[in-house]
Amino acid sequence: MNSKLQIHWFRYDLRIADNPALHAALTAGHVLPVFILDDTDDVTSKIGSASKWWLHQGLQSLNLSLGNRLFFCRGDSKEIIPRLAEQYGVEAVFWNRCYEPHWADIDRVVEEKLVRFGVAAKSFNGSQLWEPWEVVKRDGEPYKVFTPFFKRGCLSHSLPDEPVGLPELYRWKDNIKSQMSLEDLGLLSSHDWYQGLRERWVVSEDQAQKTLSGFLEEKLSGYSEGRDYPAQPKTSDLAPLIRWGQVSIHRIYRELCRKRESYVDLEAADRFFSQLGWREFSHCLLHHFPGLPDHNMQKKFDAFPWIEDDFMLKSWQSGNTGIPFVDAAMRELWQTGFMHNRLRMVVGSFLVKNLLIDWRLGRDWFWDCLVDADLANNSMGWQWIAGCGVDAAPYFRVFNPVLQGKKFDAGGEYTRRFVPELERLPTKFLFNPWEASDSILSEAGVVLGETYPRPIVDLRASRIRALKAYASIRGDKKTSQI
Repeated sequence: MNSKLQIHWFRYDLRIADNPALHAALTAGHVLPVFILDDTDDVTSKIGSASKWWLHQGLQSLNLSLGNRLFFCRGDSKEIIPRLAEQYGVEAVFWNRCYEPHWADIDRVVEEKLVRFGVAAKSFNGSQLWEPWEVVKRDGEPYKVFTPFFKRGCLSHSLPDEPVGLPELYRWKDNIKSQMSLEDLGLLSSHDWYQGLRERWVVSEDQAQKTLSGFLEEKLSGYSEGRDYPAQPKTSDLAPLIRWGQVSIHRIYRELCRKRESYVDLEAADRFFSQLGWREFSHCLLHHFPGLPDHNMQKKFDAFPWIEDDFMLKSWQSGNTGIPFVDAAMRELWQTGFMHNRLRMVVGSFLVKNLLIDWRLGRDWFWDCLVDADLANNSMGWQWIAGCGVDAAPYFRVFNPVLQGKKFDAGGEYTRRFVPELERLPTKFLFNPWEASDSILSEAGVVLGETYPRPIVDLRASRIRALKAYASIRGDKKTSQI
């Protein structure tokens, strides 16, 4: 048996089961499990506030699973990993690959340094179904449209890796103790604003397995339609668990395939699989186009006449726009770190089209507030809704939040939950209270401009303004042509 020391470097793989790098490390010898809070890189890699809370909970749970053996560090991974390897005479360092540009750069530097020290560097795919550089067109060029990417690129490719399961042996290096605690990482604010997150989420590998099983057994049926209705518990709740690696994407895929073999609602299963495909697509785009988080993929949008308006932006961020369906979604985001996909499109459209505020400001707010904040998904999603991405919604498709609310929250349950000021308002006027008479507002205890804001923008006029702005970068003379 090999008694030499191995390091497993935890990052976005906060689990023991189906962790290919950890599995290989434990097979190779005794393992020192390491986590580094790398706070040295550019702003796109900084962890948002809600994600810091999730990461703290995830590390706490993982450390307990490891028998409090997790070796905590804070600083520059490019320096810390080689230093630990040299200091403790490590034979090999194992890690699961991260695909964001800054992490790819870190990985290259770490591997080069380890090789110079005579230490083996072994990386694995623990977070994607397919490697981003493998799913390309026949000419080697990356796909820029989702449908051919998914159908020709993914579905015609070799099957994803099988999950590795639990390690057969647990051989930890117990005589090396961390000099830093989880609390020393400083992930949590001194101001405890996390009550809504605690009520909404349980963060652990065990809970991740329960969430996956519960979704496949109880929620998958009707998922294709139910996921659009925020009052219905039809979302998978897997996004942050996938993001931080409490559950293996390979296990999700295999469990879904097994479920599909004997499942009646194939449309729901296929729709969920396509959502996994969108995640793959976003990471492939980020791999091939590292400027995705900051730069318009359609260069004509570089000339778009965005408006700088701090009042409008803060009203949107705080859920005080006077447009109830938008406000409900933004308040859910702040309170729970989550927002339904349908509502992400609605609030995104409102920001970039009705308010003409740069999509990058929306990207930043989501990055700070979402527990599932993922650089690839967040960047592609905002470019999609802004119309400036490679496979984006047309800019002239402006979501009407009143009609969206009436269609997808017809009974008003969701909107009333997060906008209780309007709880007594008749459903007919719940999504457009400015159209209610003074007597109806009075009976409901609503005073526009006092108990609930008036709309910060006229929806019809702002839509026309958005179309004119889009026409200006297309060179169109008539907005009616759009």
